[in-house]
Amino acid sequence: MAEGFMFQSELQSPLPTAENDIEDTSNASKISEVKAWLSSLFEASGRGIPKFEYTDSAVAHLHTLARISQARTQEAQIISSDLWEKAAEYRIQAARFREISDGMGLASENLSQSALASINVLGTVANLLNIKDTETSSFLIGMADLLLRKTEVEEKRSKAEKESNTLLDNLRKAITHLTHLKRTVAELEEEASRREGIMQQRQNNLMIMDSKERQYVVQHANFKTILNRVGYTPEISHGVLIQMVENRKELERKTKPVLNVLRTYQDLPPDKPLAELAIEDKRRECDAAEKYLEDVLHSALNTPCE
Repeated sequence: MAEGFMFQSELQSPLPTAENDIEDTSNASKISEVKAWLSSLFEASGRGIPKFEYTDSAVAHLHTLARISQARTQEAQIISSDLWEKAAEYRIQAARFREISDGMGLASENLSQSALASINVLGTVANLLNIKDTETSSFLIGMADLLLRKTEVEEKRSKAEKESNTLLDNLRKAITHLTHLKRTVAELEEEASRREGIMQQRQNNLMIMDSKERQYVVQHANFKTILNRVGYTPEISHGVLIQMVENRKELERKTKPVLNVLRTYQDLPPDKPLAELAIEDKRRECDAAEKYLEDVLHSALNTPCE
């Protein structure tokens, strides 16, 4: 544990209530346990406890660490005690076996090198089979247990191989799908780049059409203003104007002979009464033609537009 680590204060002074008293008592108990645990740790290493502020968060964290450390220390002590007891039993059994072998003349110095090697191999195999003695039955049981574990391992290995093959097949399929997706993405990107120009052209056309629409709206408003200023009414339409032109041509066709006749009067004799009579006749014909022209114009203006 590093020296000099500090904790910021997180507590504010609470109101003195029964709950706060119980909480203070619990905190004091935790602080005492933490101090005792830190003292045991640092005194064992010959160092002093570093100074720090006992805030709620620091005390809670250290109290949790102390509980875990104490539990593991207790477990380690139990295991160590059991191992020491087993070692003592093994030493007693080894002394008894040595006494028996010496009494039978089977001391290690009386055995040949091959016998010692065989005994070492026998002991090593017994340790590998995790048996307590070197009886034949123990070896058979150990070998049977080893075969069972071997069978179990082979079954697990076969299962793992099947799972591995399944995963490998799935991986191949996934790689195939990934390749197909990459190809599809490349085709889509190519198609998008090819259509980008068309889309840009259509966008430009839409912008032009929008500009033209605004222009035509303005022109329509201007034309409407001009028509209103010149006195245009819905009765005056293209069809009415065409009809008026045709009527005018018809009148010109009808008045042309009268005009030709009037031109002939320029050659009349200087007889005044006859000339006055002829002029009066032509004047009546002109009046009739003008009246006919007015009637035609009025009828054309009153005709509804189809």
